[in-house]
Amino acid sequence: MIDFHTHCHRPEHWGCEWEKHWQPVYGHEAHDYGPEEYDRAMAPVTAACVFGIRATAAGVLTPNDFTERFCAETTTETIGFMALDPTDPDVLDQLADGVARGLRGIKLYPVLALFDPRDEKHDAFYRAAADNGLVVLWHMGATPSPAGDLSVSNPLVVDEVARRHPDLVQIIAHLGHPWQRETIVTLRKNRRVYSDVSASWARPLDGYLALARAQEWDVVSKLVFGSDFPLWTPAEAVEGLRSLASSHPSGFPPIKSSTIEWLLDGDPRAEMGLA
Repeated sequence: MIDFHTHCHRPEHWGCEWEKHWQPVYGHEAHDYGPEEYDRAMAPVTAACVFGIRATAAGVLTPNDFTERFCAETTTETIGFMALDPTDPDVLDQLADGVARGLRGIKLYPVLALFDPRDEKHDAFYRAAADNGLVVLWHMGATPSPAGDLSVSNPLVVDEVARRHPDLVQIIAHLGHPWQRETIVTLRKNRRVYSDVSASWARPLDGYLALARAQEWDVVSKLVFGSDFPLWTPAEAVEGLRSLASSHPSGFPPIKSSTIEWLLDGDPRAEMGLA
């Protein structure tokens, strides 16, 4: 099982964003864990992508050297992603630094970083990512933060990036919830765009409909497993996905066992350039 969505950031990386905007919703302080706790949670996993978060407008920052060190200190086979913000004037230098540190992808968070992915001023950044064989993983969809801008978090914005940069491998996180339909049609038309299913079980009706629609639109092979650790462990994510598969509203199609098997056993890393 490959977990494409895990985090490594520390409470201090959040600045005041978690305490001010997220804690009132989730009811607890920012997660505090290290490589040992991460490895215990990742026991069922063959390999995992791991990243922090960066949104300069919100005062949120996980440095590249922290992610590099975190990966080095785990026993899990990790694929480190840098957390970048294209609005930073030195973002291309940060990208080059991440590549030099062996990081293989980029986590982007437009809803908090307050940038429009479609803006052509970011094209040099996307070209640099593609030229370096990096995978871009987008947080798409909802946020609990009042500071966030949902207008730049609809997964249809990724379609515009993919049209201009068809060689760039991109992953839409969380199936773009609540815009899962928009994610699915984006996957269908763009050959190098994927989506992870992390947190889909948190809204069971939306999660069921998303997987059913992925089957109808024949894009199950573009879906990848993600736990969203530390919000859920991989074991909890598997349980959540199996629960979605067991639900079968009257008159609606079932979630096929082959869909769940792909999510748990599929490994598209080679076609993504992450093998």
